[in-house]
Amino acid sequence: MSTRLGLTVAALIVAPIVLPACGGAAAREPIHATPSPPLDASKGTPRIRADADKLAAFARTELARRFLSAAPSLPAVAPRTLYRDKEKKRAVDAKTWARLEDRDAFTPLPVDEEFYYNTRYGSPLAYTRALDVLGEAGATLPPGARFFDFGYGGAGHLRMLASLGVHAVGVDVDPLLAALYGEPGDQGVIPALSGAPGSLRLLHGSWPGDPQVRAAAAGPFDVIISKNVLKKGYIHPDRPADESKLIRLGVDDAAFLRAAFEALRPGGFFLVYNICPAPTPPDKPFVPWSDGRSPFPREAFVAAGFEVRDFDRDDTEAIRKLGRALGWDQGEDAMDLENDLSVLYTLAARPPG
Repeated sequence: MSTRLGLTVAALIVAPIVLPACGGAAAREPIHATPSPPLDASKGTPRIRADADKLAAFARTELARRFLSAAPSLPAVAPRTLYRDKEKKRAVDAKTWARLEDRDAFTPLPVDEEFYYNTRYGSPLAYTRALDVLGEAGATLPPGARFFDFGYGGAGHLRMLASLGVHAVGVDVDPLLAALYGEPGDQGVIPALSGAPGSLRLLHGSWPGDPQVRAAAAGPFDVIISKNVLKKGYIHPDRPADESKLIRLGVDDAAFLRAAFEALRPGGFFLVYNICPAPTPPDKPFVPWSDGRSPFPREAFVAAGFEVRDFDRDDTEAIRKLGRALGWDQGEDAMDLENDLSVLYTLAARPPG
């Protein structure tokens, strides 16, 4: 099971790669342009749809239930090949690779539908509980609402929201994601299950430090979410840690929180939701992603203008149930959901008016 417990590209945030923003207002050609092999119900879109049915019983709010109902909207994706260099700092699609002079520095990376939607961080349905938290706080995300994901990791959940008429924006520093979601139909206008269409736009670079990325992700948003990225262990570790495993935001805490506050509409929500392994024992080498506490103290949220609804609230039991339903405790990479799981979230709101 991979739920972005370890951000393998964290070091790239120190010197982010800024790529042109993709996605426009015009309609795109279908994402699935060529025939695909016979469906395997154990992965890809069939698995996502089946898992969404399982999770429906756990959803507590209308927002989470609507999200799960959007699983059938995910289109089939034909296999494609990307190319990545040995240092994993560059990734390109096949057309770009063919034009490069240093093609030998790259190795092919076949991509199927499973990887397209799950990437290295797990099912897009792992966002279900975070959306429940938002729904319980009063977020509804009706058609026309705007949703921003800091460190999106994979586009499946954003596309599902877009199919509900939401305008979804994600930002990440991983160059692989820029290459993965660069074909026609990956972004742009997304047909809604009913009513007006939504949209999906993916940005690649450092937010809010990069002026181009920040301008492209201008608000106001109804929701800003960061899942498994803004962890104290990554940002402000209490113990010595490998620098390559840490995240450098490029701005100080106050500037980051102020940017989040300014990007929200009055009444909007900022959710930091972190799924982690159990905290690292004192006698073991520190694992940065095991410390899922907020990297910013409560006082910093307040100083930025936020109203703090929940701070470092334990949500382990809810994710334990979700993890069992999604099979995180099965297979080669099975997770010990009873003993090796820790979940904390912080929810802040921009006051109305």
